[in-house]
Amino acid sequence: MSRASLLRVVTFRATHRYGVSSWSEAENTAAFGGLMDIHEHTFRVEVVVEGIPHPVTGFVIDLPAMDRILLEEVLGPLDGSHLNDSVPEFREGLLQPTTEALARWIGDRIRARISPPIHLRRVRVWESDDLAGEVRFEP
Repeated sequence: MSRASLLRVVTFRATHRYGVSSWSEAENTAAFGGLMDIHEHTFRVEVVVEGIPHPVTGFVIDLPAMDRILLEEVLGPLDGSHLNDSVPEFREGLLQPTTEALARWIGDRIRARISPPIHLRRVRVWESDDLAGEVRFEP
């Protein structure tokens, strides 16, 4: 049987800011400008999973199970949050809260919750209509 993919989309609102704590204000301003100020986005998260559709239901993944994972791993921890406080890697200053880093963080959490023969293929995080970060995963 051939493989298929399923795209599921969720949205959440959160704030974030950019800045490197060990840099001077001038260095941060040069690198991040106004993005150093706390600002809010409605993030759109696209998750693509791949697998062989179930012979009876036709689904690659059980939709209620997928929705539960997204609620527990994305919406629950992030909706209404300040990302610099909610995501340990951002809080500890290991990463800036970019869409690329957020896509990786979300993908790692989802990936830990699904198992073969289902595979996470892609996570794309939009912070506006014209800016998104994406991470692709190999099976």
